[in-house]
Parts: sequence; C-alpha cells; structure tokens
Amino acid sequence: MKKKLHALLLFALVLFSHALWAQTKTITGTVTDASDGSAIPGVNVFVKGTSSGTSTDLDGKYSLSVPEDAIVVYSFIGYTIQEISVAGKSTIDVALVQDSEELGEVVVTALGISKEKEKLGYSVTEVGSETLNKARETNVANSLAGRVAGLVVKGTSSGPGGTAKITLRGLPSISGTGSPLYVINGIPMDNSQRGSAGQWGGSDNGDGIGNLSPDDIETMTVLKGQSASALYGSRASNGVILITTKKGKKGSDWSLNYTMNFMAEQPVDFTDFQDVYGQGTGGIKPTTADDARTTGRLAWGARMDGSQVIGYDGNQYNYSPSGENYIDFYETGTNLTNTVAVSKGFAEGSFRLSLSNLDANSIVPNSGVKRNTINLNVEQNLTDKLNVSAMINYIDQQSDNIPFLSDGPKNPNNFLFLAPNINPAIFSPGYNPETGAEIVFSDDIYVTNPYFIVNQGENDLGRRRTISALSAKYNFTDKIYAMLRLGNDVSNDKFFGVDPYGLAYSADLKGNLSSRGQSERSELNLEAIFGATVDLTEDIELDAVLGANKRNNKFETVGVGGSRFVLPYLYSPFNVETFSRSYDYNEREVNSGYYSLGFAYKDFLTLTTTGRYDVYSTLPLDNNSIFSPSVSMAFIFSQFMNVSALDFGKLRASYAVTSGEPFDAYQSKFYYTSANSYNGVPAGSSPTALPNLSLKPFTTDELEFGLDLSFFKGRLSFDVAYFNKTTHDEIMNANLSVTSGFTSAVVATGSTSNKGLELLVSGSPIVTPTFSWTSSFNFTNVKNEVLSTDDNNNPVNLGQNRATLGNAVTAYVVGESGPQIRAYDYAYDSNGDIMVDASGLPVRGELKNYGSVLPTVYGGWNNEFRFKQVNFSFLIDYNFGNKVLSATEFYSHFRGLHKNTLVGREDGVTTNGVTADAQSYYQALVQNVTSTSVVDGDFIKLRQVTLGYTFPDKWFANTPVLGGMNVSLVGRNLAILMRKADNIDPEASFGSNINYTGIEGTSLPSTRSFGFNLNFKLD
Repeated sequence: MKKKLHALLLFALVLFSHALWAQTKTITGTVTDASDGSAIPGVNVFVKGTSSGTSTDLDGKYSLSVPEDAIVVYSFIGYTIQEISVAGKSTIDVALVQDSEELGEVVVTALGISKEKEKLGYSVTEVGSETLNKARETNVANSLAGRVAGLVVKGTSSGPGGTAKITLRGLPSISGTGSPLYVINGIPMDNSQRGSAGQWGGSDNGDGIGNLSPDDIETMTVLKGQSASALYGSRASNGVILITTKKGKKGSDWSLNYTMNFMAEQPVDFTDFQDVYGQGTGGIKPTTADDARTTGRLAWGARMDGSQVIGYDGNQYNYSPSGENYIDFYETGTNLTNTVAVSKGFAEGSFRLSLSNLDANSIVPNSGVKRNTINLNVEQNLTDKLNVSAMINYIDQQSDNIPFLSDGPKNPNNFLFLAPNINPAIFSPGYNPETGAEIVFSDDIYVTNPYFIVNQGENDLGRRRTISALSAKYNFTDKIYAMLRLGNDVSNDKFFGVDPYGLAYSADLKGNLSSRGQSERSELNLEAIFGATVDLTEDIELDAVLGANKRNNKFETVGVGGSRFVLPYLYSPFNVETFSRSYDYNEREVNSGYYSLGFAYKDFLTLTTTGRYDVYSTLPLDNNSIFSPSVSMAFIFSQFMNVSALDFGKLRASYAVTSGEPFDAYQSKFYYTSANSYNGVPAGSSPTALPNLSLKPFTTDELEFGLDLSFFKGRLSFDVAYFNKTTHDEIMNANLSVTSGFTSAVVATGSTSNKGLELLVSGSPIVTPTFSWTSSFNFTNVKNEVLSTDDNNNPVNLGQNRATLGNAVTAYVVGESGPQIRAYDYAYDSNGDIMVDASGLPVRGELKNYGSVLPTVYGGWNNEFRFKQVNFSFLIDYNFGNKVLSATEFYSHFRGLHKNTLVGREDGVTTNGVTADAQSYYQALVQNVTSTSVVDGDFIKLRQVTLGYTFPDKWFANTPVLGGMNVSLVGRNLAILMRKADNIDPEASFGSNINYTGIEGTSLPSTRSFGFNLNFKLD
C-alpha cells in the first residue's frame, strides 16, 4: 500500500512540476542608458515579489526564466527603477532613465547651505548615521576613524568621556589645539576641553563633541580644505565638521523608534614582559618586608625558583610567576544606551523628539559616565513664505571618579610595572580599614595604590548643557531669501576633587580638598544671511550669499579648596585647616561680515569666490581685523567626452585664506597686578612675559587641486585631492634670558607647511537582487614642515613624559616635520663604536631629531556585504610613518621587565671589553640614551566588524504596533593586525592636545569592545 502511495505522490509531483514549467518562459534583452544608448552592466533584473533574478553582463544583456504573468523589475544605482509586465513577450529591451535626484547628490556645506556635490570646487566627505550608531563610541567623533581621507582620529586612553583628538591634513597650527570647528545645524558649538593630563599627571575631563548622542545625528560632513571652511574664518584653519541632526519629515505619519545598544569592553594587555627573574635588586631576593616594599616594581632579583619569599606585609609568597598582572585589576566595562524617538510630519511642518540615556561603566572600578539627552527639532511654515525652525539639545552628564593619568599620584594604572612574581590583589583594598591609611606598595609614596584611589578617590565632574538654535527664513521668491539665525551653547559644570583622607603623600595623611566649585562657559552666535539665485543670462547663473555674524564667548569659574581635613572623610571646605579660593573670567567677541558669489555656466563650469572680514576683541585696535578670501572652480569635463565607461568627470581647484585669533587677551600691553601686602603696604607685580605691541591675526592659506571620476554607471569612483597649506604669523611664546628682565615673550613669527595627497576609491564590485558588496578605500600621504618659530628659529618644546623628563621631548624644530621627537643618542668614538665609561655604562651623545609624532601615510578600508536580509561589514585602518615617545619602553628596561634585559643577567653586559652588571647597564642606558624610548607608531587595525539581520517587512504586515526590527552584533577595536612597537598599543596616549600627541605613558589600557544593537520601529 505504501509503495503505491509513494508512486502516486511521485507521479503527482512530476505532473505538478511539468505544469509549473509550462507556465514559465525565458526572456532575454538588453539594458541601456536612455540618454546615450550605452549598455549598462550589472543591472539587477528580477521577478517582482521574489528573489529570483540575474544581472546584466558587460554588454548589458541578460537572460531570465520567469512566469508568464510576471512583472520584471530593472534596478541600478543612479537610475529610476522600471517595472515591466512580461505579458507574452520573449524579448524585453529596457532604457533606464538617470535619477536626477540621486546623481545630483546634495550635501551640506558652510553656513548649513545645501549644494550639489558635483558642482563643488573643494573636497567634502559625508558620514551617515548608520555608520555612527552601530559600534558605539562614547565620544561620537571617534567613530570617524579610518573613514575619511585626510583625517586622523586618536581617542585618549582615559575611559568613557575622554577626548577625541582629530587632525585634518597634517600638522595643525602651532598656536592652536589642532581640533576642527564643530557646527550643529549651521551653528558653531563650543568644543573646549575641560581638563587634560600632562607629564605631571592630571585627568582627561572630556571635550564638547563627546556630550552629543549618536542617535540624534543624521550626518557628519567633513570640510577638509580651507576653501570649504573659509566662510567660518576664525577657528576654521584646522577644518570644519558639520553635524546635521535628525528631523521629522513633512507629510509623514507618526513614527516611534526605540534603539538599544549594549557594548562590553575588555582591557587588552599588550605587554610581553620577562617572567624569568623576580623582584629584588642586584640579583638578590628581598629579605625583609621593607625590602619587599621598595623592590615591588624592580625585577632585578634572582631567577624565580618557586621558593618562598617575604612580602611587603611580612607574609610569605611564592617566588614564581604570579599568573596575574596589572590587567587583572580592571573590570569589564559596559556601555548601555537606550533611545526613544517620536516624530510626526504635517502638511506645513514636522517635529522630532528623542530621549536618550547612556550608562557607561569604565574598566576602572567605581568610575564611569551617565548621560541623559533630550533633543527636539521643530520646523513649521508659518506662511507660504516664512519658515521657522528650532533645535534644542539638552545634556545632563555626570562623570564619576575620572581616572588620573601619566604621573604616579592617584593613577589607577600604577600596577603596570610590578615585578612578575607579585599578584596585585595582595594590595587590596588599598587602605587600612582601621586607620584609613593608604597601603603603600612601592618605594615611592607618590605612586598611589590603585585599590586605594578607586575605593577612596573622588574626582567628579557634572555638566548640564543646552545647545539651541533658532532660525527664521523668509522666501521672497523661490530663489531669493533672507534668514536670521540665533545659536546659543551654554555649559554649566560642577567639579569636585579630593586627595582622599589617608593618601600617603598628603600631609599627616589628612588629604586635601583639591577643588570644589562650578563654571559656566557659553558661546552665542547671531547671524543674518541674504541669499539669491539669479539667471544673469540664458547660460550663466549667479548664486549669491551675503551675511554677518556676531560671536561672543564667555568663561567664568569660581572654586574653593583647602589643605588637611580636620575630621576624616568630611570633604567640605569648612573642614580644612587652611582655606583657598580661586576665580577666573574670560570674554571674547568677534564681529564678522562675509559674502559668497557663485557663477555657473551651462552646468559644467562653476566659479565661486568668498570673503570674510573678522574683527577680534583680543587684539589691539590697529591690528584687530583681517580679510579672508577664497576662490574655487569646478569643471565637469565628462560632458565633452564620449567615453562609454565614464559617467562623470570633474576637475576642481581652489585657493583660500583663513584666519585665527589668540585665545588670551591682554598680550599686547603691560598690565600690572596687585600682590600681597608687605608690612601693611600694598604691593604690586609686573609681568614676566614681554608683550607684543603689534600682534595681529595669523593666517592659513591653502591651494588645492582635485579630480572626481565615476565609471560603469556608478560602480567605480575616484576622488583625488592634492593640497599645499601654509600658516603665517602664528602667535606663540618665546623664551628670553632673565637678564632682559623677562622670561618669555609673545611673538607672531611661527609658520608651518603641509603638503599632501588624498585618495578615495569606492565601488560596488557585486550587485545582484540578493547579494551586494560595496567597498571603499581611502589613502592619505602628508608631508609637513616647520618653517619658522621664534625670532631666532629656536626649537619650541611642547611635551614630554615623566620617565624621560627633560631628556626627551616633542618640539617644533625648523626644517623638520612636527611635532618632532628629540632625544639623546649614544656617544660614538672616532671609529663609530658606542662609548661607555670606565664602569661599562653607556655615555650620552648628541641631542637628535628622531621623527614626527604625526603619521605620513594613513587611511582605511571599509567593506559592506548584504545577502537578502543579512548584512556584514568590517573596517580596517592603518597608520604609518610616525614615532612614539614611550614611557613603557623606558620603565620596562629600567625596572628589569623588558625581555631585552634578560641579556647579561648572569655574566653582565660587555661593551668594548668593559663589563657592567645588567641592572646598572640597562638603567644607565635608558637614562642617558633616551632615544631607546623612541619606537615606531606604525599599525594596521581591525577597527570594526558588524553582523546584522533586518526582519522582512511582511512579517509585520498584520501586527498592530510593530513596524520593523533590526538586530546586529558589533565589535570595535578587535585586533591589531600589525604593529612594530613592543609592549604598547601605538595609539595609546594620556594627553588630549597636540602638545602630548605621540607621547605614551601610564594611561589606561586600550580596550576591545563587543556588543549588539536592537532597533524597533513602532507604528
């Protein structure tokens, strides 16, 4: 019976298959461009409502088996989609029409004005919200790493809330921080750093851009060249990053989106220290508790043999590799973001309201950032001519126990150089529970026990910030308008920091009130713009903008402090033995007028000129103004070429001048200040810095040439740019001999040069109805040079680390790329051999230049793959040509941890026939020959990986609430594929400005992040 049933089923299946086959047919055809009749390869040809399809070949031909009643869809990037019914046809030839909206891509440019990208005479790169939101960075600016040609992003190794260091097109101005200007919806925002670490320690308290929620950002547009940013005048010499926030869409229905992102980050140990010899000195183990404490960070002891050795507390411990090291002190950090956004469009307006919460726990115990953000965007046509829009972004952010970096005091990374036989956990909880006194774990009381500072420390910073913009635009006609725009950025900070009660280096262990107070920082911009587009002739169009801007910046801070708390753990200014107070105020104003005139001839040639006139309050009246012009040209030559593979070709050229002002006022005249009374008589003091009576704004000029090419119907494109940028009359400090009566002077003689090549290659190698692969590769090569410094062209020192203090620095050196690392070489005899002294110890040689801290070659390779509902992407970025001044390299040699120090442990190190014991030799080596602490900063990193799935819309067709869902797994900073430096991440840094770029030393460990995104769309 079963055999008969199987036979019947098989027969029915054959008949059914035959019936299906009878209802299908094969169609063929050719797909061409409607404008010129050229064949289009790679067009998606598929049956509507199915995944059955194919692609056209190089001749635009295709063949596809389809049902008789099918509708065939023809789709390709840059063209309008066509749908054709088969209806008995066997041959279907299709001529696709170019999509003018897609080809004429519109981007936001200076002043928030949208322009067609193909007509711009300068380089612009836009990064969308999808890129910023997947693998989250607490500071959204870090998400730009590897994605924009000419741009370098270095996050500070300081935990959540840290500063993002961005440089565009090489060395920034000598007198500037290097940071570009950030502009939100056409309004400049304040990006001031709220504190940074130097060689003497300190904490990185974050910057302005780090306050923004990635979920509220629609695009970030990078204006790299001076022509692109010239209309912003002051502060634009380091480039501009335009931020456009998300808005509602006119006419759209109610929309509710919920997004959750969770990231877990783990500290990564890049050290590869020796684990053969343990703590001690001179090849001897510690024999007393005091010996154990003073040698805890010295691995010059005996070969570890598993025996017992006394510890700092008098207990016995195994004299063998502990299996635990500094990295085990840290925890797994977590970042959880929840965002809800609701939007609605109306016939004459729209709104979007979002609420976002970030809860970021650092890898440092009891440290983290909490941030609540409210963002509102409203737009309304009050009449058919008057449009009003408003944006309010409110941020409430709290940073708890921000870690100290670089130097030993209060630094949680002080276990980094423990001898390999010591388990850091033995120093927990870091203090005596009965007395509160810190447990000192080394020979230096200023090297704080990490457990003590994470359990007892206070270094908190709260911020409430409102960024608002209000604009009204009146359209006299479709092409003539006037706009008034007001922007205000106000931050109120509260700070609270203590040297905790029991801190070893505080007087009588009583601690100190380091700071308690508040500050207010504001930037107000008032802007008026008149714009018009006029047809001068049938072929010539004029696009004109005339505007004025008034900017006011204020900063005011007041604080109290004190020394030695009277009652333990009552951290109040009324509980200190000595009381102190502080106050600071700064106000600046810039008044500006500007214009832009753009001429377009027959849509293939555009010429634009701009000018800006700035008047600065920080400069003397006779030198306080400057005019900054620019001119740019774009020539679309592809309109005159009959090359079938070439879709678009443009040559562009530009020249621009931007200006900059000194941050501090009162540098051009003598100002005397009051001092403490002497025997009841009021006293005063004169300045030690010689003022400059003829200070004027510095300028940056840049010449740029570019080429844009697009081939094979948009499947392959190139963007090439060459730039030559020079700064002039930079304001800086110069050192003077004290015999002159002054120790320093303000001069305006600095000058730097940056020349470079940028390349962006992007394409879609594979595009089918079910699978696609898009790829982009960017490359930048920059050569910079310091042309002049002070009147005598002396080197200008910038920064250093604590290890090589005074003996290795970064500096601006005339004739060299900058900032340049300067360090001492070996001393050599007449035969070229390394010299040692009578004890066999290396002798210090000449102070030399060892290379710039800025890379000469850098970029990234991004790939995105889509298969039906699945998407996968990865980003690799690279960095070559820079040097790093490494404190880890110094200390690991000095303390006997570096594997290099294994050489000569038993028999000593012999040089030119003279032998020295290993400890003496290596300690003298790194102290005298500081060039041994200079390492290569080259790397290739797997920066980001994402794997996501978008649930089909049909799954939610019958659900009353849920309208769509997407889930993705993400990873960030996953692996270093190549590096030359030992024991460090080449990007590790404790400083957050140009002075400490390329200087490594005792910052937090780098982290590797994993997580997921979940996005719901609710109807």
